[in-house]
Amino acid sequence: MEIEQRLWTKDSGWNCRQPLPTGMSPDLVFIFGATALLEGDLLQEVTRQYPSAYICGCSTAGEIADGQVLDDSLVTTAIAFRHSEVRASETNVRGPADSFAAGQTLVSALSADGLVHVFVLSDGLKVNGTELVRGLTSKLPAGVGLTGGLSGDGSRFGRTLIYSGGSVSEGRIMALGFYGARLRIGYGSMGGWDSFGPERKVTKSCGNILYELDNRSALALYKEYLGEHAAGLPASGLLFPLSLRGDDGQAGVVRTILAVNEGDQSMTFAGDVPEGKYVRLMRANFDRLVDGASGAAKNATHRVSDQLFKAPDLAILVSCVGRKLVLAQRIEEEVEAVRNVLGAGAALTGFYSYGEIGPFSATAKCELHNQTMTVTTLTEAA
Repeated sequence: MEIEQRLWTKDSGWNCRQPLPTGMSPDLVFIFGATALLEGDLLQEVTRQYPSAYICGCSTAGEIADGQVLDDSLVTTAIAFRHSEVRASETNVRGPADSFAAGQTLVSALSADGLVHVFVLSDGLKVNGTELVRGLTSKLPAGVGLTGGLSGDGSRFGRTLIYSGGSVSEGRIMALGFYGARLRIGYGSMGGWDSFGPERKVTKSCGNILYELDNRSALALYKEYLGEHAAGLPASGLLFPLSLRGDDGQAGVVRTILAVNEGDQSMTFAGDVPEGKYVRLMRANFDRLVDGASGAAKNATHRVSDQLFKAPDLAILVSCVGRKLVLAQRIEEEVEAVRNVLGAGAALTGFYSYGEIGPFSATAKCELHNQTMTVTTLTEAA
């Protein structure tokens, strides 16, 4: 596997950081960038640069290139496989109710023969991520991994975009199927937030829309906790996510607000908040957030190292926009933590998201997460 990474910024234009060997053409190109840039002329330049590659990517709440975290940039990561191949499928949704069926459609369109892993990029606002993951896993062959993320739009929560098949669109979900006996893929996901306040029961909800906690207006109760931060909803809600208690001792998942509705006093989350479940408010712990990124990388590389005894060639990092807002000027510390685990030889790419898809570890089930760092590592055996 050979990798080339290019970065575009307004001040410096294009900069090629890691060129492919002479004569090699990439099979796959990831492109992550600001919403406005994905609709501009830069995409035409990318397609001209890589005419034979499959190009896919999404809008973000921040781009990751090597050890940097950027805003309003465009990052392309071109991959030339030596022994593997990739196939793609895509579909569109009108709203969250289409999510489960969309997941089934995406996996069904990929050949199961030789399938090693599926990586998904989804619209970040029109999808119920929990139902999307359920649909994907319901059709996924046994032993095939699943990771990915929901696209972002900074802290604006206006519109998110997916680029695939030569065009860019809202409401799109695309899946990459990775094939090859020599391909090794690892993955891990961790958070690092602290819970506070009492645990409360979800007494009224519908899918990913929460109406009541302990028979009280969930939005009113949430605003009490936020205090002066309530005026900045929904963006300020990224600083105070909800922890959803797991079943039967399983690790709980975190849910982040996507929208609020003052009319019916509801809050919309990236994934389900089922009635009868228990939630607690969470707040940031800077050191634990960075440790969580390191832990995710360790989980991702453990599976690869057991099979290959070498560091991965590429790591795709999908981290939550909430972590970026909390860590602020310290945000690159979590990327540095991943780098310290994976080593200098691994190329790093990725984005800040509205939701992360993956298992906590290789032995856990795949779920939609919020407020985590999710790492997917790839390499090929010789």
